[in-house]
Amino acid sequence: MDKNDDLREVSEELEEEITEAPEDENTEELEEADAVSEYNDTATQFSELEDALAEANDKYLRLFAEYDNYRKRTAKEKTETYQNASVKCVEKLLPVLDSFERSLEAECTDENFKNGMSMIYNQLTGFLTQMNVTEIEALGAEFDPNIHNAIQQLDGTDYASNHVCSVFQKGYMLGDKLVRPAMVAVAV
Repeated sequence: MDKNDDLREVSEELEEEITEAPEDENTEELEEADAVSEYNDTATQFSELEDALAEANDKYLRLFAEYDNYRKRTAKEKTETYQNASVKCVEKLLPVLDSFERSLEAECTDENFKNGMSMIYNQLTGFLTQMNVTEIEALGAEFDPNIHNAIQQLDGTDYASNHVCSVFQKGYMLGDKLVRPAMVAVAV
């Protein structure tokens, strides 16, 4: 009976191993399934976070670009506003300058008065020079409708055709912006 007992013991042990083995495999499969599921959940969360980060980064870049455009636009508007105000100021001063030029050409017996007028005229022209106001050189130049206002055409002049032969009123520029076109006569 010893052998029978030994066989029974071995047989019982084998049965236990067989019944335990499937349980271990099921447990391992369940653990693997849980790990895969957890990995998939983590990967999904990671993907969602990456998407949210990309969206936030896109919003940031758009906002930064919009702010940069706003800053450039306001700086340009500020410059244009200043230049337009300067042009309007110079436009108002030009008739005064014209009057001073005519008064200096007039006959005057009082030299002190004439010198005083000349000094004021020089101050005014100095101010305009500081403001970057330049006179348009018109006499003898080729006619340019962008800076000249032709009010007369003359035949038989010493000037070439389509060139300014007489200036009735000087034109002025403020930097590269036209303040007042020169009123001229053009040779035909």
